[in-house]
Amino acid sequence: MRVAIVINTSWNIYNFRMNFVKALLEQGHEVHTIAPEDDYTKLLTAVGCNHHNVYMDSRGASPLKDFALMLELTMLYKKVKPDVILHYTIKPNVYGSMAAALAGIPAINNVCGLGTVFLKEGLVSKIAKFLYKISFRFPKKVFFQNPDDLQLFLDKAIIRDDKTELLPGSGIDLNQFEPQPFKRNNTFTFLVVSRILFDKGIIEYIEAIKILKAKGVNAKFQLLGGKDPEHKRGIPLVDIDNWISQGLIDYLGKTSDVRPYLSAADCVVLPSYREGSPRSLMEAAAMSKPIVTTNVPGCNQVVVGGFNGLLCESHNPEDLADKMLQMMEFSDVSLQLMGECGRRKMELEFSDTIIVDRYTSVMKKVEHDAVAKLMVS
Repeated sequence: MRVAIVINTSWNIYNFRMNFVKALLEQGHEVHTIAPEDDYTKLLTAVGCNHHNVYMDSRGASPLKDFALMLELTMLYKKVKPDVILHYTIKPNVYGSMAAALAGIPAINNVCGLGTVFLKEGLVSKIAKFLYKISFRFPKKVFFQNPDDLQLFLDKAIIRDDKTELLPGSGIDLNQFEPQPFKRNNTFTFLVVSRILFDKGIIEYIEAIKILKAKGVNAKFQLLGGKDPEHKRGIPLVDIDNWISQGLIDYLGKTSDVRPYLSAADCVVLPSYREGSPRSLMEAAAMSKPIVTTNVPGCNQVVVGGFNGLLCESHNPEDLADKMLQMMEFSDVSLQLMGECGRRKMELEFSDTIIVDRYTSVMKKVEHDAVAKLMVS
């Protein structure tokens, strides 16, 4: 089959879906990637993908630009003529679905996460739901990464139940993220791996650190991830610089390989307000790290409280601090067992082989239906 993968950045394809891409190529499929070009585009073409550059303002909300994106995708789809189109992230899901319908090509969508637009009611939220409702009439299948997002779309009558299916995130390469021999640091080390955005719970993490330090708790508090002050939910640079100068956090910058940092931490923290299926937590669990995260959609799919981590209330730094302190007070045996439980959960539920198998099954059905339709006509 000729398969098109449409997403908001080449970086996203390379970092989150590369094993899936390689699996498709190994199965003999012709893979076309459609995304804005960046430093990772050449890595996609190096493995055999046919890349097509497209302009996509993933942060903006200009109706004119979005309409132009839909037209650009429609023309591109008609030119490439894929047998099936796989959409990921918000704008490809919405405008790519409409474009696929106009081009007469079947599509399979993946709702990676709803973002903050669904966290509160308002005009933007209403518009987003309306656009989803229109565009999700067209795909043959829509994968959701957690049951809460799926149920929300069903409750709002955005999509028909028979089009939906639950998928465990983008999958984890369990060979790449391997557990390391257990070793507790002399100074207990917490690590957050995240873009520095408000809705990732970074402010709550900082406030929890202040609470713990006021109690005389001796621990390391690390933050790994890109600063993004231009993002509408990005935390200002002056605030981040103040946290660093005050000694509240050890800022580790950005990295292309999180494994050494995960391996060196005693506990991984993510106080996010809502997730699709949080990659950082899946990677941490795969490496047998206990986790503290919020009891919100996405996070509570990866972490079961008391099993492979602890769950705290969202927007509650006091509860976050309490759960972090509990984690510090666990014995070595308890920490190791919690980490092992997380690894086992990833093996059973979140392996990337599961993702490949499920997509392959749906793609075969799409191909079969297309052949049957041709025979009838």
